[in-house]
Amino acid sequence: MNLEDRLEEIQRGVIPEHVAIIPDGNGRWAHNRGLERKEGHKRGTERAEDLIEFISKELPIKYLTFYTFSTENWSRPDEEVEFLMSLLKDLLGERGMKLLKNNIRFRAIGKVDELPERTARVVKETINHTADNKGLELIMALNYGGRQEIISATRKLISLAEDGELSGEELSEELFQSHLFTSGIPDPDLLIRTSGERRVSNFMLWQLAYTEFWITNRLWPGFKPEHLLEALGDFQRRDRRFGGVDKGNLLSENGN
Repeated sequence: MNLEDRLEEIQRGVIPEHVAIIPDGNGRWAHNRGLERKEGHKRGTERAEDLIEFISKELPIKYLTFYTFSTENWSRPDEEVEFLMSLLKDLLGERGMKLLKNNIRFRAIGKVDELPERTARVVKETINHTADNKGLELIMALNYGGRQEIISATRKLISLAEDGELSGEELSEELFQSHLFTSGIPDPDLLIRTSGERRVSNFMLWQLAYTEFWITNRLWPGFKPEHLLEALGDFQRRDRRFGGVDKGNLLSENGN
């Protein structure tokens, strides 16, 4: 089945509202080809651009989140970190006009203020420039860590309690979630992770509670729209029960 036919088939099914991606494997892709790691990151960025454009034009996905740079990534060599920050700045700056043309709204989650000054400025400018767009909401997790996010939300709630603005009885899942970086964003329906790794790597620890996972051995620079459609097809065949009971099994057990 060619890409157009597969796309048409997927469009007839249930499309996840929010897709999150851990785009892993840039370094290994480069190593396998005898290239420097930065070449893998460069190709990975191009692949992300292609996928963002494809989704914004062809699929009614409302939210797309990329785990772009984690709090743990600062431990990488300085040269690699600088190159990643430069790529991000170029993606949102020099080539960021694509977001406006495709009606994409950009948002960042994480401690953006702790990014290098020039990178942080471009991130904030892109957020402002696309604020009125009504299409796909593109979210990048930048200087992000799931544990740090939970601690940050907890500190905010403790501060409210200390000021007498919150009691223990008022604390709820909804209130806690409203103080996360992702406030106002629905939890991901589908998480895609490339490179075959089977862990969440400190990503959206609260939000992934009932997210469907799809893992591929394909390295991120080799991930194409047809592989996204493969993930969506698998998602459409799943029965999401959110902790409940499969209705078919329940009817069978009742003898109906």
